[in-house]
Amino acid sequence: MSNTVDIRGLVLEILLDIAKNGEYSHTALAHVLEKYQYLEKKDRAFMTRVVEGVLENQIALDYVLDHFSKVPTAKMKPAIRCILRSAVYQLRFMDAVPDAAACSEAVRLAKKKGFSNLSGFVNGVLRNIARNKEEPAMPDQKQDPLRYLSVRYSIPEWMIQMWEAEFSYHFENAADFHQMETMLAAFQAPAPITIRTDTSRITPQTLMERLKAEGASCIWPGGPDAGMAGSLFAELPYALQITGCDYLKALPSFKEGLFYVQDASSMLVVEAANPKPHEFVVDVCAAPGGKAIHAAQKMQGTGRVLARDLTPYKAGLLLENKGRCHAKNMEVQVWDARVFDKALEGQADVVVADLPCSGLGVMRRKKDIRYHMTPAYMESLVQLQREILMTVSRYVKPGGRMVYSTCTIHKEENEGNALWFAKQCPDFQLTSGRQILPGESGADGFYIAQFFRRPSQAL
Repeated sequence: MSNTVDIRGLVLEILLDIAKNGEYSHTALAHVLEKYQYLEKKDRAFMTRVVEGVLENQIALDYVLDHFSKVPTAKMKPAIRCILRSAVYQLRFMDAVPDAAACSEAVRLAKKKGFSNLSGFVNGVLRNIARNKEEPAMPDQKQDPLRYLSVRYSIPEWMIQMWEAEFSYHFENAADFHQMETMLAAFQAPAPITIRTDTSRITPQTLMERLKAEGASCIWPGGPDAGMAGSLFAELPYALQITGCDYLKALPSFKEGLFYVQDASSMLVVEAANPKPHEFVVDVCAAPGGKAIHAAQKMQGTGRVLARDLTPYKAGLLLENKGRCHAKNMEVQVWDARVFDKALEGQADVVVADLPCSGLGVMRRKKDIRYHMTPAYMESLVQLQREILMTVSRYVKPGGRMVYSTCTIHKEENEGNALWFAKQCPDFQLTSGRQILPGESGADGFYIAQFFRRPSQAL
């Protein structure tokens, strides 16, 4: 560990920022990693693993703590709760960390945060956990499958019950239980760094050579020798996956915009939209810009891509990525997608509506979503999505297309909204709907629906 920077102290501050201030985990971690770029790779890796590990296993960690502590985790002070979760994660999941170090560092942090009076409590709980590595036993899988799945994969019980109902699973059926467990396990699998090659400037083969020269290893899942027939990557011959890179933004090929970091599922949205040269594409919720830039590049620099988002901050992200990726046929505007723009009525060949959603398909990347999301908030998102769809669909010209997509697994937001919109707007034909489950070919969970506006419909 670094002699000048308190690495475990930084971990604690990140966890508190997430728990107390509502900061998104991936954002909080990224800010600290960017600020401390100069740290050794092992220190940055330690921070990342503990922060992500605590969030990924929070229900399981609390299950252990509640077994050994007289004070339930729900009633602990936030700092003590975060210190204990972090230490238990190191005790139970990180063999390279000595038990004594995990315990003594937790005590040190408790004192540093002004809780010297609780340092004995912290020390006692952790040393008891360290001595009893096999306790507590997991909930019984057959007697209480819901509780077992919730603790084993740290997913709230209400969320599992929702999917059980939506997929018509019956946990007494071994095949159904296995299907659910496979999906939940995907949320704990490492999220690959998938990139999309700008094939107008470089081939995937040449980019692989560049990345190797820059010190990053990569694979080509959709390449001719990959044997990925039938997978998502067979549809994405320009997609690569990077490994062994500590700070991706430092790579010269990244700075030159030769690739864009984007999950395979997200790439499929623009494949579904299928923008052609000289067309007019409107991306209504575009930040940070992956789909808009993808469309601009598929149009070979011709036509026009109008990328909009709600705030100047998001527009700034779009402009930054537009410049880096040389997307000269892309225009950026600040615009609320709920507000109708008369000037665009019936003008667009393609509307891309990748809308705000509950994000349950990307929990392996945004691990805290599972703890912040509620059924009530998800219902409010369904209504927001419908409002936006009814507004932006009016931009599609007769004979044009609209793609509706989300990065979630929630029937109401996905198939439910697609069918609702098709019923509300009979001039639009729902031509396809596709639910990608987490872990499918290593991709994030996504939903993609294609609509075609009948040419006979007058505006």
